[in-house]
Amino acid sequence: MKVYRTDEIRNVVLLGHGGSGKTSLVEAMAYVSGAISRMGKVADGNTISDFDKEEQKRKFSISTTLVPIEWEKAKINVLDTPGYFDFVGEVEEAVSAADAAVIVVSGKAGVEVGTEKAWELCDKYNLPRMVYVTEMDVDDASFREVVQQLTERYGKVIAPHFQPIRENEKLVGYVNVIKNAGRRYTGIGQREECEIPDYCKPNLEIYREKLLEAVAETSEEFMERYFAGEEFSVEEIRAAMRTEVMDGDIVPVAMGSNIQAQGVANLLSDIVRFFPSPDCRKCAGLNRTTNEIFEADYNFSAAKSAYVFKTMVDPFIGKYSFIKVCSGVLKGDDTLYNTASDTEVKLGKIYTMNGNKPVEVSEMFAGDIGAIAKLPNTQTGDTLSAKTTQVVYSKTDYSKPYTYMKYVVKNKGDEDKVSQALQRMMAEDVTLKAVNDSENRQSLLYGMGDQHLEITASKLLSRYKCEILLETPKVAFRETIRKKSDVDSKYKKQTGGHGQYGHVKMRFEPSGDLETPYVFAEEVVGGAVPKNYFPAVEKGLQESVQKGPLAGYPVVGVKAVLYDGSYHPVDSSEMAFKTATIQAFKKGFMEADPILLEPIASVKVNVPDDYTGDIMGDLNKRRGRVLGMTPVSGGRQIIEADVPMTGMFGYCTTLRSMTGGRGTYEYTFARYEQAPHDVQEEEIAKRAAED
Repeated sequence: MKVYRTDEIRNVVLLGHGGSGKTSLVEAMAYVSGAISRMGKVADGNTISDFDKEEQKRKFSISTTLVPIEWEKAKINVLDTPGYFDFVGEVEEAVSAADAAVIVVSGKAGVEVGTEKAWELCDKYNLPRMVYVTEMDVDDASFREVVQQLTERYGKVIAPHFQPIRENEKLVGYVNVIKNAGRRYTGIGQREECEIPDYCKPNLEIYREKLLEAVAETSEEFMERYFAGEEFSVEEIRAAMRTEVMDGDIVPVAMGSNIQAQGVANLLSDIVRFFPSPDCRKCAGLNRTTNEIFEADYNFSAAKSAYVFKTMVDPFIGKYSFIKVCSGVLKGDDTLYNTASDTEVKLGKIYTMNGNKPVEVSEMFAGDIGAIAKLPNTQTGDTLSAKTTQVVYSKTDYSKPYTYMKYVVKNKGDEDKVSQALQRMMAEDVTLKAVNDSENRQSLLYGMGDQHLEITASKLLSRYKCEILLETPKVAFRETIRKKSDVDSKYKKQTGGHGQYGHVKMRFEPSGDLETPYVFAEEVVGGAVPKNYFPAVEKGLQESVQKGPLAGYPVVGVKAVLYDGSYHPVDSSEMAFKTATIQAFKKGFMEADPILLEPIASVKVNVPDDYTGDIMGDLNKRRGRVLGMTPVSGGRQIIEADVPMTGMFGYCTTLRSMTGGRGTYEYTFARYEQAPHDVQEEEIAKRAAED
């Protein structure tokens, strides 16, 4: 592939609901541009984007894919993203590298939750956008309805500049609203002029009026001409639209059919015409050498720097670090400095990725997106720069995973293999976390949802040939006491030679501090227990609180007072006093009204107003206490509640199904509280059965 200058590059992310047609649109783009000779299909598992076995098996995208398209002397770096919410980390990576977005909407399904989330992401990253309506060749698709839904949600920024011509429920052509002219499809990417059918004219008038009104608002001169009834030329309309699109004041709406590759050539031309090249966007980092702001702004004459926005780790083709060049011109033999790991890295070859196929390029201008193979000590979010000008760019803000499951390695001896495979997968997926919970002796896997974790387990088997089972995790309960007890414990053992003798009298009571396992005090009078045995008594307490007598959970909030005892000048030892203390603790703990404490999470649920009643009802079912509601922008509420951790399992799936995917939540550990009697009994019985 030839080298493109910064002003010839367009970095475009495809966003939209799962199943709206993003991957098949990329396929059509590649076909129309001549990059491929025949189009693959998602259903057949032979598209450029969905090259992973899991994607082919499940018929939907799991990872973001880069596909460069050459069109009208420009290079369009298309980032095809997953539509399902469990893979939002992949979407956030792609959006951080893009300069504009095409929001893909199904003409059949209309505006969906994924459409709304795509719009919110564009707002967050200040991305110019256009909407592309797919499936216009399907019987019950309606372009007019989609435009209506978009206008109701987002107002007058919505500006359709194409209109479908349909005959016998089939897409046969379109009306170009800018040119006010009809076109009929004659073949793939081919069309000819035609008359505008009468049934198209009422909507055409509305669309054209809307477009001209938006164009008129770009300058006072245009406004005067508009009110005087003068016509604008096609060039004037397009120039005004480019300004408006880049400012976010217009969102053009185009349409077509991916399967027939109709409307795709128009979309590619619109991307080149209306979307900004990287040098129209701002980009700044910190120059560590001078401690000043480094204005990169995709300037190819500035010092070299690049941001690693994604990592791909494939067992067959190896590791690739996806980069966006922020300044300068990168060459294959460059040696750059990684500010995060404080190491120098030699780039070797530079590639542009076409799906999973690396295509070597000699150099890469600022603003371009590419990949470098086998970069050592480099992770997603790192910055590469010249050692003389050490630059750091701020890391992308990723969604935090809250759904977790316990995982068990199926085959003994595979533990190391699983651990290494998970490390590779976490390098690739920023929203996947493997955590060792030593307290409950379990390994936990965190992800964005149940499907995310299930696909991770499936990938481990297909890619790395190691199997894990996902199970409900144990909750970290605690044990404590509510009353006082007084015990006398003697450990006496006579064997040949020296015996063992340790005798303690102890009081146990609540310490009032649930953060600390125990408080030890001694009130021994007259040397009944010599001072040199006090550390042994405390060691006995230290061991005892690790696994409580009630259900084997760690103990908190106990005060232990050694007030008397006795010793034997020959047979007493540290071991004997430690054992006597362990016995005293077990007895004293069980006599002091022991209880189980459960962890409580402080939960914030962000939902549209309409769902607040259902959500609060569901939180109550989970033994949650709703603390209050705070209205936020966009007609949403944040519901705050305290919920036992046992009630948080499966919450992600429930929340999504109750709110149609519109609800989000986050939580943090708050404190421990006494568990209800029935929960305590169930947990004690469960632990007894395990032992």
